[in-house]
Amino acid sequence: MNTQQQIRQWAYVVVGSILIATAYVLFITPYRIVPGGVYGMGVVLNYLFPKIQVGTYGLSMDIPLLLIGFRLFGARFGAKTVVAALLTPVIMDGMTWMIGSDPATMLGGKIDLAGDVLLSCLFGGTLLGAGVGLILKTHATSGGTDIIAMIASRYLHMPISRAVLYVDSLVVLFGLAVLGDWRLPLYSLVTIFVSSRVIDYIVDGGSGDKLLFILSERHAEIRDFILDGLERGGTYIKASGMYTGADKEMIFVVVSRREVSLIRDRIRQVDPEAFMIVVDAHETLGEGFKTFEKP
Repeated sequence: MNTQQQIRQWAYVVVGSILIATAYVLFITPYRIVPGGVYGMGVVLNYLFPKIQVGTYGLSMDIPLLLIGFRLFGARFGAKTVVAALLTPVIMDGMTWMIGSDPATMLGGKIDLAGDVLLSCLFGGTLLGAGVGLILKTHATSGGTDIIAMIASRYLHMPISRAVLYVDSLVVLFGLAVLGDWRLPLYSLVTIFVSSRVIDYIVDGGSGDKLLFILSERHAEIRDFILDGLERGGTYIKASGMYTGADKEMIFVVVSRREVSLIRDRIRQVDPEAFMIVVDAHETLGEGFKTFEKP
């Protein structure tokens, strides 16, 4: 990766952290919306103990989770994940200190949406999704419940997407039990839905799983990366060139949207002359993805 690419990726991490912090400070925390994650948990705890800010709660949970993540996953947790997980709560607390937390007085009351909480869900979800999406584009995560989901996926043998859903759902239910307002989970679900759609569009244009067809003279190195680096399976398909008639090995593999950029970067390093087709997979059933329903 050249210097320009590194600068761009670090810029994504910083801008993404700012967007996440802005979403919480302006549109999520003031209205007690709980969109899952450690900061959603922080919103609930801030309601119980308001002297401590949401960012501080998030930071206190992120640090031990990062340490656990490093212990279990090692190099998969790079510097960008650490910076995103630490920078976001610091910016969040800094913004709260500067502009306050009361919508009626924040920025002169110009963005007071107390009478239209649904609109705050849309704004907050959009900013939150944009921030998380930018961080995901750098092959990092924003920390927090993503780490819990990865642990659950590893030991309970379920897809990470489902583990994230379960973890965030528990946080939302905890918010319902503490805050006691049945409308807040509905607002939280709207925020989660909007942010997830924005993440999809930023990361890969909005689709789910991806179906890859890869032709390369150095297919063995790409195969090793898929098997060992991504811990995915795949299939070789016998193919032949229409013009040359030469026999070829074509790799057929289904990956998550987050893994497409990893494979693309690896192929760029191994064989820039390779040929790859990326196709949207409407539904993927089998090990590592959605399971078949029992009859």
